[in-house]
Amino acid sequence: MKTITAGEVQQKLEKGVQLNIIDVRETNEVAMGKIPTAINIPLGLIEFRKQDLDKNKEYIIVCQSGGRSSQATRYLDSYGFIVTNMDGGMMSWEGEVE
Repeated sequence: MKTITAGEVQQKLEKGVQLNIIDVRETNEVAMGKIPTAINIPLGLIEFRKQDLDKNKEYIIVCQSGGRSSQATRYLDSYGFIVTNMDGGMMSWEGEVE
């Protein structure tokens, strides 16, 4: 499974790199703050929403600490998606939130 650090994600965003970030936390968790541009698809809905994703795009998967996002990353990878897990999740995020 490919991984990326929160710091690397932050650096890419600060350089203006367009990232496709999926936050798999529950909506009440996301309401407390998420990475700008991230879309929320709770882990329990990933299997039902995967048809909305583009297999030609790369996605960074985020959760609170890295556990749920690693599950989602493995799941989406098994369906041929290009996915990377953000290590440490939002607990490691030091950048801006919205």
